Amino acid sequence: MKTSKTIVLIHGLFVNNTSWKNWKTYFEAQGYTVYTPANPGHEGNPADLRKNIQPGLPKVGFEVVVNNIIKLIDTLPEKPIVIGHSLAGLVVQKLIELDKAVAGISIDGAPPKNVLAPWQTIKTVLPVVNPFKRGAYLGTREWYHQAFFNNYTRSESDALYDEVAVPESRKIAWDSLLKPFAKVDFRKPHNPILFIGGENDTIFPAAFTKKIAGSYKDQNSQVDFKSFPGRSHFIAGEKGWEEVAAYVLNWMEKL
Repeated sequence: MKTSKTIVLIHGLFVNNTSWKNWKTYFEAQGYTVYTPANPGHEGNPADLRKNIQPGLPKVGFEVVVNNIIKLIDTLPEKPIVIGHSLAGLVVQKLIELDKAVAGISIDGAPPKNVLAPWQTIKTVLPVVNPFKRGAYLGTREWYHQAFFNNYTRSESDALYDEVAVPESRKIAWDSLLKPFAKVDFRKPHNPILFIGGENDTIFPAAFTKKIAGSYKDQNSQVDFKSFPGRSHFIAGEKGWEEVAAYVLNWMEKL
């Protein structure tokens, strides 16, 4: 198949595009052109965003996030490879379904609306989708330590919070649970997609990631799965991220 030398790295919830800086450098060193767009309402330095939540952030929904990436893709000279983490793993699935990418990599990805999440996932994201809360959501240091940085000490986790944590739109999470657009057509032929799971992920356990990957039904379309032992939901940023990036690179270059 025709592959691409263009990569779009898509960030998930609770962080912004600055979380991809090491991956951008890594893949550019391998000869790729790399884009790291920020989702609407997520542009800027994380510390500044925590102090001054962008007023339009609560109105940003899942379809807005996907269309923001499509708008970028439509300006590119070639169809890219898309790599997404967490909620952006579902964005990757939608982009593959819509034939906007030659290949996709979902890392610790969120499930489509038509795949039931386990209780562990629901319990972790409950503060975000609390039906009695409106507006933006900013996780506490304790929440980030449990959900993202559980492979670190509390002091290390707090330092990572200062570096990457941003306020989030509750609407994006709600949309992924309720909106028909958040469904994925698992029977449709599609370009290759790789699912990566982290064994110690407390939001989307690796076994759940494998279940999402196994939902695809077209026998002639490539779907692969890889679990990394001991990795948390912060798999793309935590110690040893280079091993994950190298695995992705090897997978892409075999297409």
